[in-house]
Amino acid sequence: MPELPEVETTRRGVESAVVGHVIERVIVREPRLRWRVPSELADAVTGQRVTALRRRAKYLLFSLPNGTLIVHLGMSGSLRVLPAATPPIPHDHLDIVLDSGACLRFNDPRRFGCVLWTTEDPEQHPLLRALGPEPLSPEFNGALLARAAKGRRVAIKQLLMNSQIVVGVGNIYASEALFRAGIRPRRAAGRLSAAEFDALAKAVKQVLKEAIRSGGTTLRDYVNADGTPGYFRQKLYVYERTDEPCRVCKTPIRHFVQGQRSTYFCGTCQK
Repeated sequence: MPELPEVETTRRGVESAVVGHVIERVIVREPRLRWRVPSELADAVTGQRVTALRRRAKYLLFSLPNGTLIVHLGMSGSLRVLPAATPPIPHDHLDIVLDSGACLRFNDPRRFGCVLWTTEDPEQHPLLRALGPEPLSPEFNGALLARAAKGRRVAIKQLLMNSQIVVGVGNIYASEALFRAGIRPRRAAGRLSAAEFDALAKAVKQVLKEAIRSGGTTLRDYVNADGTPGYFRQKLYVYERTDEPCRVCKTPIRHFVQGQRSTYFCGTCQK
């Protein structure tokens, strides 16, 4: 699943191609995504200029004078900038054709992504209004994690993946951040020290920044806006490295299922 670094990489990749340009038409080949593409979408956005493109959690928000286009890549989605005449391939569900002669093409084999439209404040949209702070913002720090964890027995990895506490720290980057902070994923969140929370918040920021610089992590379906894969997988310390030697101490990486998600850790480096 594309996580925050992959979505931010996509945002950066398409921003210059869409911002400042007018949408000439919308081609919907398959409206049945996670939520059906609104029937009024084409009429609402045609003739409108894209004024900004930002990311909130894993959502891309395309600002237009009359509203906001909300895009989520789901588990397997991608956005690519292509010449508008490029023939579609399987799972190319939607095109946004621009006055530049390019189109923004949404491809999603599993159809768990979405393309939605709102004329209200997008931050108040039902999908966004309960989200926690951005992990790369000053608001996210060890003190925030400590307050959220106080008195709670939930495992620290599960707390870190709670989007109402902090957004965008998915399974890959939660595992990697916990390794860098030296914290075992099963530990009760309420029992971590202030120093450990500080180290964890710092590790989250560090691993996300590094992943963005590497273009994200390609595991299966994800590609960047230009069709290239992300390269952060080559730098992963624990994720999907079961029985491989730890890059720090050479102890075999261990794996277990936690909250129906695969979790990876080093039994020596993490306490």
